[in-house]
Amino acid sequence: MSNVRVRFAPSPTGSLHIGGARTALFNWLFARHHQGKFIIRIDDTDLERSTIESAQEIISALKWLGLDWDEGPEVGGPYGPYFQSERLKEYEKAAHHLLARGLAYYCYCTPEELQKRRQEALAAGRAPRYDGRCRHLSREERIKLEREGRKPVIRFRIPEKGTTVVNDLIRGDVSFDHEILDDFIIIKSNGIPTYNFACVIDDIKMKITHILRAEEHLSNTPRQILIYQALEEPLPAFAHLPMILAPDRSKLSKRHGATSVEEFRDQGYLPEALLNYLALLGWSPEGEQEILSLSEMVRQFSLERVAKTAAIYDIKKLTWINGHYLNEADLDRVTKLAIPFLQKRKLVPEEISEELYHYIKEVVGLVRTRVKTLEEVAEAAEYFFTDDFSYDEKGVQKHFQQPGAAEILKAAKECLEKLDSFDLESVEKAYRELSAAIGVKTGEIIHPTRLALSGRTMGPGLFEMMVLLGKEKTIQRLSRAIDFISSREN
Repeated sequence: MSNVRVRFAPSPTGSLHIGGARTALFNWLFARHHQGKFIIRIDDTDLERSTIESAQEIISALKWLGLDWDEGPEVGGPYGPYFQSERLKEYEKAAHHLLARGLAYYCYCTPEELQKRRQEALAAGRAPRYDGRCRHLSREERIKLEREGRKPVIRFRIPEKGTTVVNDLIRGDVSFDHEILDDFIIIKSNGIPTYNFACVIDDIKMKITHILRAEEHLSNTPRQILIYQALEEPLPAFAHLPMILAPDRSKLSKRHGATSVEEFRDQGYLPEALLNYLALLGWSPEGEQEILSLSEMVRQFSLERVAKTAAIYDIKKLTWINGHYLNEADLDRVTKLAIPFLQKRKLVPEEISEELYHYIKEVVGLVRTRVKTLEEVAEAAEYFFTDDFSYDEKGVQKHFQQPGAAEILKAAKECLEKLDSFDLESVEKAYRELSAAIGVKTGEIIHPTRLALSGRTMGPGLFEMMVLLGKEKTIQRLSRAIDFISSREN
């Protein structure tokens, strides 16, 4: 397949949600697989809802994901500008071309008149659609209506009979009878094009060969095909991607948790994990492997392996995938990514010294094997940066309230105080010898020590934790726990 050109054309009316991110990813993978071009276009003709801030957020989210583009905002290209609001003359020119050939017409019906007819149609049991009463207005009738102060829209003239077939690369042929399609507006009364018209004109001008987009756009496609045909332009190939549903098979919404790329980033997910997960929402790679690098996804990607049925959003699976990447990623990179999460909890200062950075790196390396997100890294690392923590209440009941708990911790403290070297081997050996000397299982020393040092009953290896905290801090925290147990006993 040669000269593949695809586009991702978001409307800047909010954040980049996972549905849009998956559409962008599938377009990117398709382009890269075929050595084609991936274009970003901002469809910002909804003047009331579109904002430049939203456009910037979407661009920022795509950059964070690592989906680079060949043409579009910030990089330019031969078919710009890449914001629809800067292309209004193109739409006006195309609309007048259709008017001149009788394939479009001015409509002067007011919103109130249209609403009244819509209600009448519903009351009569008919599908509400435009009745075409402005289709055959004479020049004199138009002048009269304009003198009344009416501002016309431009409607596309749908052929009254026949069928338009969408040859969908995923779903096969989907037919739409023209009787269910009314003469739709292509230019509003304020001169702004509608979505169905603007995207066709842009896709023609930008030489888009394949349109991969969400299933919800399938009903728009017959209208767009009719515009291509009216302009005597070749059709691109269409592929409509399956919906993404919530676990209960309802429409995905905020009540199901994070839904935007920004939210996942802020919760400590890695871009490669999110991309890996999004790829699996509706596309099946070869074999059973589910952990795939971006380059491997590019190699394998094909529309033949995209499902027709809806994909089910599963945050647990995404989190599991993220945990894998968190453990496999370069430790320096994870450390740098984790620092803002530690700062958010006020565990480390804004200015990080070289010495502190190395300590943070050791902490992150120790705790990341047991967590799934950067947010969880910061939570799991908390006691390495503060002495101000409470003891887990169930842990207190299980380990501190046992007979002799304070004596065991005192023995552990005295044992550690005698050590000249406080490395992993020395600490572990000291605890094993203490266990034998006082006649208790090693676990009966380890569990209360863990609670004393971290306030928790679970965490990384105890001896690694002790060495990282250091001898002085370890002994201080054992003393604090001994005092805590004594105060509870009195």
